[in-house]
Amino acid sequence: MTDKIMILYFTGTGNSRYAAEKIADKTKCQQLNLNALIKKNETAAVLAENLVLITPTYAWRIPRIVREWIRKADFSAVKKVWFVMTCGSEIGNASAYNQKLCNEKGCEYMGTAQIIMPENYIAMFDVPEKNKAKKIIENANPVIEMAAQRISAGEKFPAEKNSLYYRILSGIVNPVFYPFCVKANAFKVDNRCIGCGKCAEKCPLNNIRIVDGRPVWGKNCTHCMACICYCPTEAIEYGEKSKGKPRYNMEGLKN
Repeated sequence: MTDKIMILYFTGTGNSRYAAEKIADKTKCQQLNLNALIKKNETAAVLAENLVLITPTYAWRIPRIVREWIRKADFSAVKKVWFVMTCGSEIGNASAYNQKLCNEKGCEYMGTAQIIMPENYIAMFDVPEKNKAKKIIENANPVIEMAAQRISAGEKFPAEKNSLYYRILSGIVNPVFYPFCVKANAFKVDNRCIGCGKCAEKCPLNNIRIVDGRPVWGKNCTHCMACICYCPTEAIEYGEKSKGKPRYNMEGLKN
């Protein structure tokens, strides 16, 4: 992987991929899907001098599986790193942890950009209807473009607002969120399942097996919501929390 600027992105239902494609188009740089590498349990040497990491926000930080991939990857050629985080509302104090990660890897931290995108965390929050989701994306486009302009110019992103509330979200709630909330045992499938296997195909951690034509979840889940939101028949539910809620994925907005 060689380039002056490279985008690495991780995505659950398409928000971060959308931002990556928009920024790649503006900066004319290469993009690489981390989902595929994580699914294959592969790391890589990142040979770009300037790196853009685009991820969703999981409990007010970047996803742990992305953080661990970064820690294992060879960043010796990387000089500068920009973070772009998509979220349903806010990223909290994620920038402080992104800066620490850059310090670990010996890279210059170029800031974190927050991009408000349609909520997809159906296990806890409401997901917007299609027209509302389109409006949210429309409002996000200028913010994505400004981020791309700063990256192209080699400029740092403006510092994100910090507060005690944000520090609590990222510093205290995030560590509690994973052991108490990030579990797959609430996922279930009903008789609408057609056994297509899309849920297993989309799972970045290979946590879903198709057994007798039905998905079975293991214990290694990151709550990306790809399985439930990409199910073509909406046969997957997350306990009672997802019932009656619209599903959201970027491709679905085009239909």
